[in-house]
Amino acid sequence: MAKKFLTLNIGASNIELAEYEGGAKGVPTLVNYGTAKLAAPLESGDAQTILSSALQEILQATGIRPGKVALSVSGQMAFLRLAAIPAAGGDERFEQLVRYEVEQNIPFPIDEMVCDRQVLGDTPDGDKSVLIAAAKIDQVEAITAAVASVGFTPEIVDVAPLCLVNALTAARPDEGCVVLLDIGAKTTSLVIAEGERIYNRSIPVAGNAVTKEIAAALGCTSDEAEGVKFEKAYVAASGVTEDEDEVADRASKACRAVMGRLNAEISRSINFYRSQQGGSAPVKLYLTGGTALLPQIDQFFAESLGIEVEFLNPFEAIGIGPKVDAAALEADGALIAATVGLAFRFSTARFAVNLMPPSLVEARAEKAKIPFIAAAGVALAFGLVGVMLGVRHETSVIVAQRDAVEAKASQLDSFDKRVKAADKKLGEAKAAAEEIARKLESRSAAVRRLIAVRESLLPGMWVEKWEDGRIVVRSWTDRVKAEGGKTAGERVVEKLKAKAAVVKNSVKISSMSTIGKGGQVEQMTIEVRFN
Repeated sequence: MAKKFLTLNIGASNIELAEYEGGAKGVPTLVNYGTAKLAAPLESGDAQTILSSALQEILQATGIRPGKVALSVSGQMAFLRLAAIPAAGGDERFEQLVRYEVEQNIPFPIDEMVCDRQVLGDTPDGDKSVLIAAAKIDQVEAITAAVASVGFTPEIVDVAPLCLVNALTAARPDEGCVVLLDIGAKTTSLVIAEGERIYNRSIPVAGNAVTKEIAAALGCTSDEAEGVKFEKAYVAASGVTEDEDEVADRASKACRAVMGRLNAEISRSINFYRSQQGGSAPVKLYLTGGTALLPQIDQFFAESLGIEVEFLNPFEAIGIGPKVDAAALEADGALIAATVGLAFRFSTARFAVNLMPPSLVEARAEKAKIPFIAAAGVALAFGLVGVMLGVRHETSVIVAQRDAVEAKASQLDSFDKRVKAADKKLGEAKAAAEEIARKLESRSAAVRRLIAVRESLLPGMWVEKWEDGRIVVRSWTDRVKAEGGKTAGERVVEKLKAKAAVVKNSVKISSMSTIGKGGQVEQMTIEVRFN
């Protein structure tokens, strides 16, 4: 019998639960699914109450039984970054550099985050291409606790944008550079995927913005505007066109205005990806998400961006069970696409991170130890018996040695010489160990210097260049301010001087300037020598 497994996608306004069973060559088959609207956004109240009631609704409607589940959270909740990390220096240094990358690019203390990373391969420069994912521990714990309260056992906590890329990769492998646009209720998740390269961004323009624009155009409530959006709205074509239905005409133009703002953000993201990350020009855009169901939205983006636009069909890569309603699935396809990507986490997913909170990981580890407690007790008892027998044997040996020494006192001189020889060898071994320790200390100097500089920089600062005792540091002028009567530069110098790896009197600022349009970035050059 094929093994069944559950996947759960948790969005801003909806959740989708799907049941799959494993198939040949890692291809899953969808056997059951259900969707439910959340009574309120997760951040607006008690996540357990909001999620558990929606999950209970799906369980009652579908007959799915709770069990082990892989779940995904929205891209808005997580931070994704692709980084190039030097491979030289061993595993410990590699992990230190990954942690440094996390601390530099995530706007929260690392102790408040749950992080994971995946090495994707080698860059052309010989570094390791590393996908870093992170989310706030308290948010992930609230979600996993709510899911567990209904009887589920979370096994994987993934991120929806990566799930969508895994679904697309399974359905359309090796398509080159593509844009995946998941237009939800609160945010739009944009993902640019190109081989092992990935770029993700959450854009705060989505379905709720369309509803708000329609309400303003018609002078009605948000609930009324939501009804109009589903019944009459579409994305108006370019040029001066009029719909005979005045309500539909106003709603369609409101939709086009919002999509125009979204289009500008998409173009900006593509330009950034190409200019700053060396990516290729996208050849296709895939649409998914509830708001992507607006009529004519594909024509709008094809015209605006000048590339081919297609709706994501994740079901090309999986099987569909006989009990699944094909007509309902066609309507719900844009909603449950992320669950398809989650299903591939059990077989051939390209991107595989897991943001399980530490408390849940520890609880599972403790639970796994329980079957071994009895065996450990038996082993301990046998160990104690062995120790007692060993002590008795050792005592008899010592007595025999004492008698031998007393009987052969004339041999003490020879024994004394052997002791002195052993002392000499011990001294030589200590000297060799100290030499090894000095070499290890020398090899770790680069890491200690990197850590000293990192810990001395203020939030919002980053290292632009570092060579020959000169470190060029940049920061956003509106984020790094003077404090306690000291400039940001003086504070950095003071912190550097306090580091053991730094020669205290060598630290000074040799130059300061502002760069960028309107002086948005402040740059200073720090001269420093290290111990």
